[in-house]
Amino acid sequence: MSHRWTRRLALLAGAAALAASAAGFGSGPAAAAEYEFKLHHFLGPKSPAHAKMLVPWAERIEAASGGRIDIEVYPSMSLGGKPPELIRQARDGVVDIVWTVNGYTPGLFPRTEVFELPFVHTNDTVATNLAMADLYDDHLAEEYQGVHPLFLHVHAGQGIQMVDTPVESVADMEGKKIRIPTRTGAWVLEALGANPVGMPVPELPQALSKKVVDGALIPWEIIPALKLQDLTDYQIEGPNKARLGTTTFQVSMNQDRWDSLPDDIKAIFEQESGRDWLVEVGELWRDNDDGGIKVATEAGNQHIVLTPEAWDGFREKTEPVVQRWIDEVGGKGIDGAALVEQAREAISKNSTMN
Repeated sequence: MSHRWTRRLALLAGAAALAASAAGFGSGPAAAAEYEFKLHHFLGPKSPAHAKMLVPWAERIEAASGGRIDIEVYPSMSLGGKPPELIRQARDGVVDIVWTVNGYTPGLFPRTEVFELPFVHTNDTVATNLAMADLYDDHLAEEYQGVHPLFLHVHAGQGIQMVDTPVESVADMEGKKIRIPTRTGAWVLEALGANPVGMPVPELPQALSKKVVDGALIPWEIIPALKLQDLTDYQIEGPNKARLGTTTFQVSMNQDRWDSLPDDIKAIFEQESGRDWLVEVGELWRDNDDGGIKVATEAGNQHIVLTPEAWDGFREKTEPVVQRWIDEVGGKGIDGAALVEQAREAISKNSTMN
């Protein structure tokens, strides 16, 4: 195992020898791996996505390969470019693997968007992860041209994080400027009378501090990494941790690079990215979300859980978003109504909350 980015940080801390020892290196140089990959993403090295998902996933693959595979994980767009460019970097072979938000490139993954819609995903990350896997081959695969998805996943869902103004009903959203990363999220905000402001998540802290936005639709897990507990005052969600849809993510490899790999190496990636891993990722994001809201409340923020009656108001206002999406993708020859039904059925089948 040789995450050179991680080791650079260790060197800067004067701990290279200790890090090498902890990783099991001997006194001699490590043998070069047969297959080396660069994994590029947009969040920092202290984010849960990097430290608790991407690096451990890479380490598992390296270990399962017996040293034949090496994956360098590059956070914070450290290989250059901006977050919306990640999918193109993978397609063009600039990097081997990316972790990115599908919604950073609006309209590019319209079928997968079905899982972002309000009241399709509600609060069960494991179920939505598994449902995407269930529908992938027959319904989603054709939109991932140029890349080979290793796994798709969602976060815990779009909670409402606000500065200064609490939200206790739909009326409290009227006219507010709210950050969102996806077009489906923007439609949700428009349906609620708010003004959507699209931006990648690394730009959010500055936008909040400069009052460019009044708040954000974003999960709790990112609170500690972006120090949102110091920039917001209120965290709002529905009963039983219900949310206003979610965001879909992909970890994908350049298609030509994938095609060049021998079957036994492909099998290692597939084994370590399968259903057991999707369950673990879902549980990880839920646990991180619980940890994030704990940080916020301990810092003095108010966690508002809307009443069932208030949440019904959000459902009533946002239900037309589903039809808007159906109409939109219908223009691309996609049977959106059938896909919504199939997504909801797959999520229900895989639910951990039944």
